[in-house]
Amino acid sequence: MGSTVRIAGASFLLGVASLVIFLAVGGGAPSVAPPGIPDPGLLVGWGLPVLKLLTDAAAVVTIGFLVLAVFLLPSSDDDVQGLSLDAVRIVSRTAAVWCVATLALYLFTAADVFAQSLGDLSVAFITSLTSDSSIGRGLLMQAAGAAVIAIATRWTLGLRPLAVVLGFAVALLAPVSLTGHAASSGSHDLATTSLLLHLVGITMWVGGLAAVGWVALRGSKRLTPAIARFSTLALWCLALVAASGFVNAAVRLGSPDELFGSTYGWLVVGKVVAVILLGTFGWRHRRRIVAGTGGFGSLALGELLVMAATMGLSVALSRTPTPVGDNVLKTPVEELLGGPLPSAPSVLNLLAGWSGNGLGLAVVGIGTALYVRGVVTMRRRGDRWPVGRAISWALGMVVIAWATFGGLGEYSHVLFSAHMASHMLLTMVAPIFLVLGAPVTLALRTLPGPRQPGEVSPRALLTSFLHSRLLSFLTHPLVGPAIFVGSLYALYFTSLFSTLMGSHLGHAAMELHFLLTGSLFYYVLVGVDPSPRTLPPLVRFAMLMFTIPFHAFFAIAVMASNTVFAQSYWLALERPYRTDLLVDQYLGGGIAWAMGEIPLILVMGALFVQWLRSDLREARRYDRAESRNDDRDLEAYNAYLASLAADGKRRDP
Repeated sequence: MGSTVRIAGASFLLGVASLVIFLAVGGGAPSVAPPGIPDPGLLVGWGLPVLKLLTDAAAVVTIGFLVLAVFLLPSSDDDVQGLSLDAVRIVSRTAAVWCVATLALYLFTAADVFAQSLGDLSVAFITSLTSDSSIGRGLLMQAAGAAVIAIATRWTLGLRPLAVVLGFAVALLAPVSLTGHAASSGSHDLATTSLLLHLVGITMWVGGLAAVGWVALRGSKRLTPAIARFSTLALWCLALVAASGFVNAAVRLGSPDELFGSTYGWLVVGKVVAVILLGTFGWRHRRRIVAGTGGFGSLALGELLVMAATMGLSVALSRTPTPVGDNVLKTPVEELLGGPLPSAPSVLNLLAGWSGNGLGLAVVGIGTALYVRGVVTMRRRGDRWPVGRAISWALGMVVIAWATFGGLGEYSHVLFSAHMASHMLLTMVAPIFLVLGAPVTLALRTLPGPRQPGEVSPRALLTSFLHSRLLSFLTHPLVGPAIFVGSLYALYFTSLFSTLMGSHLGHAAMELHFLLTGSLFYYVLVGVDPSPRTLPPLVRFAMLMFTIPFHAFFAIAVMASNTVFAQSYWLALERPYRTDLLVDQYLGGGIAWAMGEIPLILVMGALFVQWLRSDLREARRYDRAESRNDDRDLEAYNAYLASLAADGKRRDP
C-alpha cells in the first residue's frame, strides 16, 4: 500500500509540474492585474487549474477502478471478492475526494468569475454562479453525483449494480464538459461533444492503466487476464481519444496554419506526441502479452508517468487562449445557431450540405465502428453474418447522418419544416433499419464471454439487461407506443419545444430522444433481436395499426394550429426566406403526415416476411417430427377423417 501511495503522489506532482510549465509556455499562467482592475488574486488563479487537475485525477481513478472491478478482473461469483472488493473500497474514497475537490473548484470558479478573492466571496456570489451560469450548475451536479458514487460503493457488492454505477460515473463527466467554455465558442456542438468523448476515452484509458498497475503491485495471479482485456479496451480508447482530439483541435485552431503558427498549436503538437507515446506503450504491452514475457510493472509505470504529464498538459490547454478565441460568434443569430445562418434552402444544399452536429457524428461514427468490428470478429472465427442485416444497419446510419449533420440537419435548426423532416427520419425511418440490423444479436455473439466458471462477463451483463424488469416494462405492447406517440404531443403542444430549441443541448436532447423512442418502438414491433416479450406477428400488426392514427392526428393538429410553435426562436433567427412561419409550420405538419406512410409500408413488409418465415419454420419443424415417427400423426389424422366420412354415410338416409 505504501508503494501505491508513493506512486500516486509522484504521478500527481508530475501532473502539477507539467501543468505549471505548460501554462507558463502557453500564456495561460495567472498574473497580477493592473491597478484598478478587479482581480481574484494569484491564489485563485493558480488554485483553479490545480483543483481542476485534482478533480480530473479523482475521476480517472474512480472510473478506472470501477472498470477493473466490473470488467477486467476475472470473477467467480455475482459479488465482488478479493482484489475486486478492495478496488471498490478505493472507489468509495476517491469518489469522496472527487466530490470535495469539485466543491472547492466551484468556490474558486465563483471567485474567478466575479473577480473576488476567496476572503471577499459572499453568499450572493456563490449562489449566483448556480442561478446565472451553466458552469456552476454543472459543477454542483458533478459534486452531487460523486457523493452518490461514494455512498453507493460503500454498500454495493454485486457486479451488476456496480456496472450501473460505472455507467453513472462515466455519464457524470458530461455536466462540466458540456457547459464549459467550449460551449461558448464557434462550432460548439462539435467542440462540446468531442470534448466529452475525449474525456471518456482518456479517463477509462488512464484510469484502467492505473488500476491494472495497482494489481501488478499487489502481485496478483489475475494480472495476466486483466492485462489482456485491458489491452482491447485501451485500443478502443486510443481510437476515441485520437478522433475526438483531432476534431476538438480543429475547432480550436481554426486553420491548419495555426498548428505551428501559434503557442496553442504547439501545445496541441505536444499532446499528439504524448498520445503517440502512449499508443506505443500499449503496442508493447500487447506484444509482451502475446510473447508471454513479463516486465509489465516497469512499462506501466513509465506509461502512467507520461499519462500524468499529459493530463497536466490537457488542463493547461483548457486554460490557454486559442487562435480562434472564445468570441468567434459575433451576432445573436450566430450565438443561437453556433455559426452563420445558411443560405436559402435548395435541392443541392439539402443533399450536400454540412452541419457540425457532434451528436450525429458520434452516433454514426461509434455505431459504424462497433458494428463493423462485430462483423469482422464473426468472420475471423469462421461464422457468417447475414449481408442483409449489415446493409440495413448501414442504411440506418446514412439516414441518421443526413438528418443530423447532413444538409437536412443543417436546416433543421433554421426551418420548422426541415426540423420535422429530420424528426420523422430519426424516429420513424432510421430505427426500422437499425433494429433489422440485429445489433443486440451481433453483440451477444461477439462480446467477451466468461473466462472462468461463474464469471459475470460483458455478454452476461447484456443478457441480464435483456431479462431485466426495466426492459420487460419498456417492451410492453402498450408502453412503447405510449412513449412513441405521447412524447409528440408533450413536446410540441407545450412550452418544452420552445425551451429545447433555445439551446444546443436541447437540440441534441431532442435528436437523441427521437432516435431512442423510435428504436424502442420498432424493437418491439419488428425487431429480430432477443426480447423479454415475444409477440406474434398479428399482435405486432395490431400495435402498428393502433399507433398510426394517433400519429396522423398529431400531424393534422400541427397543420391546423394557428399558433407558431417556438415563435420567439424562429423570429430571433431573422431569416430572409420562408418568412411566413405558419406556412412553414403547415408544411412541417404535412411532412409528418406524409412520412407516416413510409414506416407503414416498411413495417408491413418486414412483418409479412417474418410471418412467412415463421410459417416456414413451423412447417419444417412439423416435417422433421413426422419423419421421426414415420408419419403416425398424419396417418391418425387421415383415419379420423375417414371415420367421419363413414359415420356420415351411415347417417345419410
